[in-house]
Amino acid sequence: MQLSDFDFDLPESLIATRPAEPRSSARLLVAKGGDITDGVVTDLVDLLQPGDRLVLNDTKVIPARLSGYRVRQGPEGETQSRMDVTLLEPRAGGAWAALIKPLRKIREGEEIVFAAGLRGRLLSKEDGQGLVQFDLEGDDFDAALEAAGNMPLPPYIAAKRAADEKDKTDYQTVWAKHSGAVAAPTASLHFDDALLSALKAKGVQFTHVTLHVGAGTFLPVKVDNVKEHKMHAEWGRVTDAAAREIAATKAAGGRVIPVGTTALRLIESAARESGVVGPWEGNTDIFIYPGFTFNVADALMTNFHLPKSTLMMLVSALMGQDEVRMIYDHAVKEGYRFFSYGDASLLVP
Repeated sequence: MQLSDFDFDLPESLIATRPAEPRSSARLLVAKGGDITDGVVTDLVDLLQPGDRLVLNDTKVIPARLSGYRVRQGPEGETQSRMDVTLLEPRAGGAWAALIKPLRKIREGEEIVFAAGLRGRLLSKEDGQGLVQFDLEGDDFDAALEAAGNMPLPPYIAAKRAADEKDKTDYQTVWAKHSGAVAAPTASLHFDDALLSALKAKGVQFTHVTLHVGAGTFLPVKVDNVKEHKMHAEWGRVTDAAAREIAATKAAGGRVIPVGTTALRLIESAARESGVVGPWEGNTDIFIYPGFTFNVADALMTNFHLPKSTLMMLVSALMGQDEVRMIYDHAVKEGYRFFSYGDASLLVP
């Protein structure tokens, strides 16, 4: 299984830099039983059945992108140098692993000053990253980060425009609860309160799980043999209540449909050993590619993914490689919008 098996030609013009407004007006490609139909996200009310259960990732994206300046005392006084910092993941003692640009222009022990009274000291450098200790913690840190930070938009959007205040709403799900992600579970961005209410009235049920999406989700696959790829680990949790809800839906013959690849990876991680979802908490580096046996997911709602990405491999595992090629050929031909702010698909194997 070669990396090239998951490649396709994508016109640059189809990469979305802003979401549809309202959220639920985005287009929805539905693939089921070899058939492909075109609709909009609000069609979910007709497509889903009473007793179906949507699994939603309630992680909350932090405004992880910071701009500040490094302060250095020299023989001629204080000098400053601009620093761009992107938080990656929390570490013990309140420190954060971070990408720092330019990393070569800051020494261990030096401070970076940000807006809103936030300061960070570089503890160490390793593997092209820095470990930064901030001077605030808890609610004080969260408040300062909210004031000083910007949303960590994916590289393919950030290359086209800077993040702004609108992204603080656009790049967050309406049910976001637990802070810790540095990327959004983007299929979930299509839901608004009106759609959730309509689905609930239809008899569709909801279960919340938490997977803190890491920046590694955007890392390219660098091996030709797909099976040699090593996934980044992300922290997740399936509560006892969530596991019971999913089990009850399975027992009643309803469908379990994760919204987004993050929710799917988490519930399949929680069912990896026994084949049944149970309470689970920890780091998962589950890698889903063709040949994988799905224990929980009966379908998937997801956006359209990067060529040669692990997410292309995941949808190919669910639907089959030939059908995914048909789906993506159709999406490109019909002008669907791709990636984080793009349109959605409902994939029913």
